[in-house]
Amino acid sequence: MRDTDVEIRGSSLKGLHILLGVTGGIAAVDTVRLAREIRRHGGKVTVIMTKSAQKVITPMAVRWACQGDVITDWDGDLNSLERFDAILVAPATRNLIASFIHGLMNGPLLMSLSAARGRGVPIMMVPSMHDDLATDPITHDLVEECSKLGVRVLWGPEEEGKRKNPSHHEIVARLCNLVNKNQTSVVVTLGATRTAIDDIRYVQNTSSGRTGYVIADDLYRHGMDVTCVSGVTSVAKPMWIDLDIQCLDPNEMLLELKTLAKDKIDVWVHTAAVLDYVIEEQIEGKIASLQGDLNIEMKEGAKHILELKDLCKGAVRIGFKFESGIKQKDLVHRAHAQIKTANMTATIANRLEDYGKAGAPRGWLVDSHGAHFILKTELDMCSAIRSIIENHR
Repeated sequence: MRDTDVEIRGSSLKGLHILLGVTGGIAAVDTVRLAREIRRHGGKVTVIMTKSAQKVITPMAVRWACQGDVITDWDGDLNSLERFDAILVAPATRNLIASFIHGLMNGPLLMSLSAARGRGVPIMMVPSMHDDLATDPITHDLVEECSKLGVRVLWGPEEEGKRKNPSHHEIVARLCNLVNKNQTSVVVTLGATRTAIDDIRYVQNTSSGRTGYVIADDLYRHGMDVTCVSGVTSVAKPMWIDLDIQCLDPNEMLLELKTLAKDKIDVWVHTAAVLDYVIEEQIEGKIASLQGDLNIEMKEGAKHILELKDLCKGAVRIGFKFESGIKQKDLVHRAHAQIKTANMTATIANRLEDYGKAGAPRGWLVDSHGAHFILKTELDMCSAIRSIIENHR
């Protein structure tokens, strides 16, 4: 891999030309990370830097990062501006925002923003300024006007008396969602579930929640409206997944899913590790120590995909099947049986013996006809899930 190359991590900006506008805030130092992150998700980048931005970071560094045109004045190659699919301005100073609202065109960036506004091209601005400027009522009015024009304004965290930029990961994820925005609603279940023995002890299965968040992230970047319903997780939730409902107990999770089903969700992805057996009656308080052996009675728990079968008619439903000690053909057979029994659209099946092993497939995709396909990587898995959604919507 060359110094200028990036590792492809997704396809949500594939084939799209993104115009990255950089103004004179100190957050312009993040331009290198932003440009490379856009490229990681397939986007082509052209950058316009204001004169103030060039005092913070050099065009040479930006050109290295974007591997595309860097325009610094009117004498740049402005022909390329006719081909962009979205504009991201980060950082966006208040001067730039005010000039945009009032129709000023004192540079190539404002000219591009004006043209984009006229053509309905998606625009996202990321303000970066001190708190006293951010809380000025005039700033609020300017941001409101931007929103009325369809511009997505993304504020970052408040730290050290400043409104700083969000991470470059979050900025690009939200840009992807804006560019690809559609009306598809998705629920992703993820993580482990637990059943209480007493007030401090519980039985829990094993799941980090990582697979669910990877899928939720990919679908969000492709413009879908994603809700996560999570059990116990040991990985961080992506900051840009705005709705993550935590339900640690499998019965609580099922109740939440039934409530969501009333909204006629378009797509369900069931990656959560739901307990097959639960404790029917929790013991109050704490079971005393040194009382000898403890016998705990457990009963078979509700199968979520079966319970939701009639509530989710017409929706795309993708399940996950995890088995051990069986051959591949038997894994495929059991996955197909799950599809038929619970009226699923498809199932992604895995074996414990393969999980995490170098060179082993990420899983097998099994469809309603019993056909199965190897998924070598997480990117393959996410791409397959999107294909299923697109083919059944």
